[in-house]
Amino acid sequence: MTSNRRSPAIIASVLGLAVALGGVVLGGAAPAWAEDPVEFGTSPIVDTVGALGDRDDDVLAAIEQTYGATGRQLFVAYVSEFTNPESAVTWANDTAVANNMGDEDYLLAVAVDGRAFYLSAADGAGVSDAELDRISGEVIEPRLADGDWAGAAIAGAEALDTSSSGSGWGWVWFLVIAGAVIAVIAIVLSRRSKKNRATDAAGGGPGSAPLVPLDDLRRTAGSALVQADDAVKTSEEELGFATASYGDEATAAFRTALAAAKAKVAEAFGLQQRLDDDTPDTEAERRAAYEGIVRLTAEADAVLDAQAEAFDALRDLERNAPAELERVAAETTAAEAAIAPATERLRTLGQAYAASALSAVADNPAQATSRVAFATEALSRARQAVAASQSAEAAVAIRAAEESADQAVLLTGAVDRLADELAQADRAIAAGIADLEADVVTARALGGAAAQTAERTAAVAAELRASAAAPLRDPLAAGARLTAANQEIDAVIAGAREAAEQAARAQALLERSIAGARVQVQTAEDYLVARRGAVGTEARTRLASAAQLLQQAQTGTDPAFALEAAQRAERLASEALSLARNDVEGFGGGFGGPGASVGGTRSGSGGGDLMGAVLGGILIDSMLGGGRRSSGGSGGFGGFGGGSPGGGFGGGSRSGGGRSAGSFGGSATRGRRGSGGRF
Repeated sequence: MTSNRRSPAIIASVLGLAVALGGVVLGGAAPAWAEDPVEFGTSPIVDTVGALGDRDDDVLAAIEQTYGATGRQLFVAYVSEFTNPESAVTWANDTAVANNMGDEDYLLAVAVDGRAFYLSAADGAGVSDAELDRISGEVIEPRLADGDWAGAAIAGAEALDTSSSGSGWGWVWFLVIAGAVIAVIAIVLSRRSKKNRATDAAGGGPGSAPLVPLDDLRRTAGSALVQADDAVKTSEEELGFATASYGDEATAAFRTALAAAKAKVAEAFGLQQRLDDDTPDTEAERRAAYEGIVRLTAEADAVLDAQAEAFDALRDLERNAPAELERVAAETTAAEAAIAPATERLRTLGQAYAASALSAVADNPAQATSRVAFATEALSRARQAVAASQSAEAAVAIRAAEESADQAVLLTGAVDRLADELAQADRAIAAGIADLEADVVTARALGGAAAQTAERTAAVAAELRASAAAPLRDPLAAGARLTAANQEIDAVIAGAREAAEQAARAQALLERSIAGARVQVQTAEDYLVARRGAVGTEARTRLASAAQLLQQAQTGTDPAFALEAAQRAERLASEALSLARNDVEGFGGGFGGPGASVGGTRSGSGGGDLMGAVLGGILIDSMLGGGRRSSGGSGGFGGFGGGSPGGGFGGGSRSGGGRSAGSFGGSATRGRRGSGGRF
């Protein structure tokens, strides 16, 4: 991924994977729901298959020895197969969370017939990842491979007993003494740092840590900004869905978290905008800005993640798949019914307005048709999954259909919104022309240079009046010309107006400028959201800055500042739309309709519909951010969130891992890590 657009090669790979794994994403075979994660009672051992035979006491003795020496409690579970869920990582982590295991509680889960195991530990556990890998690969796995089930548990408990530098209180005193030494060293170093802080900041001080290359930091910040912005937008959509289903009261905490995350992302966009403006920045200033972007986006991710478990429970489509299926099917039908009126509305607008005024929504009906086709196919897969009692697969398909139908509604609604905005622009121009003609009368009476300006302005006013009701007009372009003429003549006659009249004129000009800015911002926002799969950092930054400036213009108390903010917002929104179009045009060779190829790869069944889903960010989100995760987390499908390389499909791995930050949703097993595999 570059800072400006998604790589066509990556998109092509995702499309190929989507087609190849379509059965997995939308309708693949479900695991046998035969055995849930187990529940521990008074014993730390659960053996549903009799693997330990008569050696339960030996295992228990080893577990108690480790607990007495280190405070680390090992739990062991022997089952036939991991089938609900089938991933060893997910099964073990779900069991640990369901049994309220703490930081120093470790779970060894073994599927005797499935030949898989996983040693699960909390994020705050004292045993390191490297040590967990060693215990898993060198201590436990060889014994499991030999069928020594009890020996694997005993050896695992003993390894936990010896995996630290000491036992009992000895290591506590060691840490206390080490902490005191570190504190003394820190005081000495802090005093030295005061003398050479400036040198260290430039990376040249003796002993200073090597700085990350600025280009690497820039790329990291750009990627983080795109992912955080996607996460916020997707979370906002998800919150709307949840509110409609569960009400405002049940979603209040999510709304608060989303507002906090949006504020942090907006602040990050502000830093990026300052880097993009015309004022040169020093290397130190650029570095500080990029670091600030990375920090703010990480904080936004954390805010959304904090609500993830609660949101998982609220949006558990697996439990309500049949009812949710019918709800989304009704929404898809309604979305499809809106396409024909939008098409006709666009045709009518094309008779009145220039193509330049309608370019942002020109392909919206076609895009909406593509989204509805994708949603219809996803719903068909969901029905098959529901009929086969494959609730997880049904949930993924329903979620994809829901977002696709929602984007279809957005696309058709954008046509109506633009029509209303253009009509308002027509009215604003008519009022502005009358105001301009009044200025001409005033300027002529002043004589001299003002009279000359009046004649030029009169000519502009006449041309604008002649074109105001003409077919194929562009109110946005006319509004820009009107504003320029108004500013010129206002500068000439400003001294002849009384304060009250000046204030009234400034307000009128401000309202026209805000109206024009609102059109541009809304148009760019509609265009970007429905094509966010292709749009990069630069366009998003311009749009975020434009939205902020428009808000300042609408709420500001200083008319001069508000006017400047509105005019700048209009310019930035126009730039954002232009940059977004460039990104979309470069997106895998462009959106080619049904059967289009991306990066040389046919999109397969669904053709352009599948490509449209990727262009809208739907399929990428579903594949990279939704579904069941392979390690460190599990559960459900999406929830709030955009995608990132940490999510996706796949089985368990040796190192476990974790979910990626940046969205509501994911797993009820966050905060665990571990190691395991097959034997």
